[in-house]
Amino acid sequence: MKRYLHIILELIKYKVSIAVSFTTITGYLVYSGKFDMGTVYLALSIFLLAGGSSAMNECQESDYDALMDRTKNRPIPSGKITRTNAWIVSIAITLIGLGMLYWIFNPITALLGVINLIWYNVIYTNLKRVSSFAVVPGSMVGAIPVLMGWTAAGGVWYEATIIFIAFFLFIWQVPHFWLLMLKYNKEYENAGFKTINQAVHPQHLKHVIFAWIVATSFTSIIVPLFLTQLSLSFFVLIFVLNILFIGVFTKLTFSDVLELNFRKSFITINLYMMLFMTLLITYHIVF
Repeated sequence: MKRYLHIILELIKYKVSIAVSFTTITGYLVYSGKFDMGTVYLALSIFLLAGGSSAMNECQESDYDALMDRTKNRPIPSGKITRTNAWIVSIAITLIGLGMLYWIFNPITALLGVINLIWYNVIYTNLKRVSSFAVVPGSMVGAIPVLMGWTAAGGVWYEATIIFIAFFLFIWQVPHFWLLMLKYNKEYENAGFKTINQAVHPQHLKHVIFAWIVATSFTSIIVPLFLTQLSLSFFVLIFVLNILFIGVFTKLTFSDVLELNFRKSFITINLYMMLFMTLLITYHIVF
């Protein structure tokens, strides 16, 4: 039983699913301003939905995963679980997650979940074998969960506050995924995926990513201007965070080294997102 549970956790990419739950909860807490049982139910339902979607993706791409060192030990290509059983598990988990969103929260939140599922497993999964820039439309997958958190708390998905937070996550996803692709570009290319390296000359790649980093920073600075309660001190805090963020990437980008330091860049951009979202949560709970 313990071994099978470990296989299921691998299949649903539990770390990624936890991260998706975190961004969703951010939307919930920014609107509600408090922790309650809804926070727990939402985190669980999103974890299941994101995990089911990830498991479906592994079923779809298991043949490609078998060709890459980074993914060849995943449950399906390594033979820990059959593709048929993986499909059964993924569909079951997905339906439970969607059902919880529908019955505990509301149809709009569940509908957004369905849209995200289709966008990831149908559109993005197929598009990334066609275009080196598939990550741009694919970044919608990372932006929709925060909208789901907002609507689950009772908000309207098209309000300016949550739209700009979602837009921040959309922009942030692009350099985040490109940095990941930079490290494993040869494996991705050998498996038949299109990578940013194939579309942009290596000498210009650092500058392209830096441009998206600046766009990410600019977007986060705009967010405080559209919060329900505008706070100068909060805006200054976010501004300082972005100065530090841009400073680190300026040093990484314009150093004498031809390629970006993947490890430092990846840690920096993820830490930056976590800090920004945590500050948003703290501000709306405390104030």
